[in-house]
Amino acid sequence: MKASRRLLLRTAGGSAVLLAGSAFGLSRCDRMPASAVAGWQGPAPDVDDPRIRALSWAMLAPSPHNMQSWIAAIDQAESIALHVDTTRLLPETDPFGRQTVIGQGTFLELLEIAAREDGYRCEIALYPDGGDDALSVVDRPVARVAFVRDPDVPKDPLFAQIPHRRSTKEPYNLDRRPEDTVLTALAQAHVDGGIDLQMTGNPAVVETLMDLTRRAVMIEIETPRTLQESIDVLRIGADEIAANPDGIELHGPMFWWMHRLGVMTREKAVTPGTMAYQGGIDYAAGWASATPAFGWLTTAGNARADQIAAGRAYVRLNLKAAELGLAMHPVSQLLQEYPEMADMQRAFLAAIGTPPGHTVQMLFRLGYADPVGPSPRRPVDAIVRG
Repeated sequence: MKASRRLLLRTAGGSAVLLAGSAFGLSRCDRMPASAVAGWQGPAPDVDDPRIRALSWAMLAPSPHNMQSWIAAIDQAESIALHVDTTRLLPETDPFGRQTVIGQGTFLELLEIAAREDGYRCEIALYPDGGDDALSVVDRPVARVAFVRDPDVPKDPLFAQIPHRRSTKEPYNLDRRPEDTVLTALAQAHVDGGIDLQMTGNPAVVETLMDLTRRAVMIEIETPRTLQESIDVLRIGADEIAANPDGIELHGPMFWWMHRLGVMTREKAVTPGTMAYQGGIDYAAGWASATPAFGWLTTAGNARADQIAAGRAYVRLNLKAAELGLAMHPVSQLLQEYPEMADMQRAFLAAIGTPPGHTVQMLFRLGYADPVGPSPRRPVDAIVRG
C-alpha cells in the first residue's frame, strides 16, 4: 500500500489539504526509518552461526500483508524448525492459511539459497511431525531444516538479487511491455517441481485480467471485515513503522501531514465517502489498471506441500525479475478464499483456462516501473526461538 507522491497528490486533490501542508512545511521529512530496513543489508559481519546468517536473508522474503509470520526454532544442533507464527494470520482474507503457507515457501527458498552461499547444504523435511491440515494452520513445524557443511554445494546466482528483490505495488509503464525474450529469460529461473508457469502480455488477455483484478480489489475494499483486516496492520508514518516494522506501511511528507491533520486515520480509511477511503480505492485502481503483463503459478493439487513449492517458485521468479530490471507484484485479491470472492474466482479461472481441480497459487503483475525502496522488516532475533 505504498503510494507515489504523484498519485497521492491527485487522490488528495483538496486544495485545503495541500495548502495546509504547504503552510506548515510539506517538505518535513517522514522517511522510512533506517532501523526498519536495516535487515536489507544482510547479517552483521560478526555473525558466524550459518543458521542465523541464512535466517537474516530469509527474513527478506515476501509474505501476505508483510506479516512475516515465521518462527525459527533453533532447538537442535545445526538445524532449524520453521513454524508459522499463528499470532500473525489473516483469517478474513486467507481463511485457510493458504497464502500464509506460500509465505513459508518463499522463506525456505531464500534460506536455502543463503545457506548455499556460505557452503551449507539444506536438508528440508516438510511437516516432520505431521499436521499439514489443508483447512487450518496448526502449531507444528512446517519444516525441519538441517544445515550440512558441504564445500562442494553449488552457489545460486540468484543470491545476489536478494537485497534488490521488491514487490512493486505501483502503476507500470503501459508503453513498455515485457518482450517475449524477457519473459523467456524470466522463465529460466523456474524450477518446474510440478508447478505450471504461465505468463502473457497478450493485450486482450491482460485487459481481461486487469478488469477482474479491479473488481476483486473493490470487493475486498467494500467488504468491511476484509478491509478492516488490512487497516488493522496499517502503519502510518515513520514512528509507527519504526515501532512495528511489518504490515502495510504508509510514509512520506504527504501522509504525515494528512495523518496530523486528521484526514488520514484508520477510522476514516474504513468509512465510505471520506478522502482516506477514496484514496485507498484510487491507489488500488491505479496499479490494477496499469499492468502490461501477468503471470501465474498453478498446481494440480492443493496440499500444503504444493503451496510451499509455489512460494519457492514464486520468489525465484521475483529474484530473477530483479536481475532483469522487471517490476513484479503479487496480486492476492482474486485468489482469496472468502465467500464474497467466489464468483470472481470462477470468472478468473475460466478466463485463463485452469483445468478442473487445479489451483492457481500465485497471480502476479509484470512490467517496468520506477524503482521503489525496500519494505520494513523486523530484526532476525524477533523470530528466533531457542
